[in-house]
Amino acid sequence: MRENGPVTSATRQPETPAAALPPRLIATDLDGTLLRDDKSVSERTVAALAAAEEAGIEVFFVTGRPARWMDVVSDHVHGHGLAICGNGAAVVDLHGGPGAHRFVKVRELARENALDAVRLLREAAPGTVFAVEQTYGFYQEPAYPKLHMEIPDTLAPAEQLLAPDAPGAGEPVLKILALHHELDPDAFLTVARRAVGDRATITRSSPSALLEISGPGVSKASTLELCCAERGISPEEVVAFGDMPNDVEMLTWAGTSYAMGNAHPAVIAAASGRTVANNEDGVAVVIEKILAERL
Repeated sequence: MRENGPVTSATRQPETPAAALPPRLIATDLDGTLLRDDKSVSERTVAALAAAEEAGIEVFFVTGRPARWMDVVSDHVHGHGLAICGNGAAVVDLHGGPGAHRFVKVRELARENALDAVRLLREAAPGTVFAVEQTYGFYQEPAYPKLHMEIPDTLAPAEQLLAPDAPGAGEPVLKILALHHELDPDAFLTVARRAVGDRATITRSSPSALLEISGPGVSKASTLELCCAERGISPEEVVAFGDMPNDVEMLTWAGTSYAMGNAHPAVIAAASGRTVANNEDGVAVVIEKILAERL
């Protein structure tokens, strides 16, 4: 990830936009935002999340992570217990704890669209390798890197993984992952969006050239908007936090939004304010200020 210049010290207040209405919901990304670089949730952040919920402000974790990677925060869900996973592809009830989550809402990527995206990316960026993320399964091509957190259910070309008779064919596809070993991450994102067009939503959250491809119109923002509408919460009553391009739409939609001190330049441009870096508990810093102003 590129360095973005000096950031505000944790001992100073964040750059705070004026909220139009008192916040009713906090929406926060996880990696690079709520979580420290070691993937921990600091004691300060745990206390701030609990205090927000106690004050009547709902907290939604809104992440690109799949549901099975949510154990890092499952002990810190309060009230509704819901999280938005897979960049908006799923709303998950985490109350059951790791391995016992329940899908409340699924916004799948049609296999026809996924196959189109694979074909068009192979043409536009030769050397791209793919993986397929489903509600409960993970499948990848042999050349896709083996992740320490994953044991793929099947190794095969993406075209086979997305075929009507593929393993897990009865399961919704949440997103496909596209990795290129040589292209610049932002350049790869631009090429992919141009090639695939409106057949899918393409974004990224990794510092490497790894793209996340979801159904048309599916994003953190659009699913958060659905969840807020169900609760009668307007964008002006939402405070959002993020650090990477997959957060841009959410930060633009929310009435008040913060880019982390470690954020990608596109995120800084999209947010209405800026807080300190994730390793300095930037989310907690803002929540503490919000709650102090309510006294």
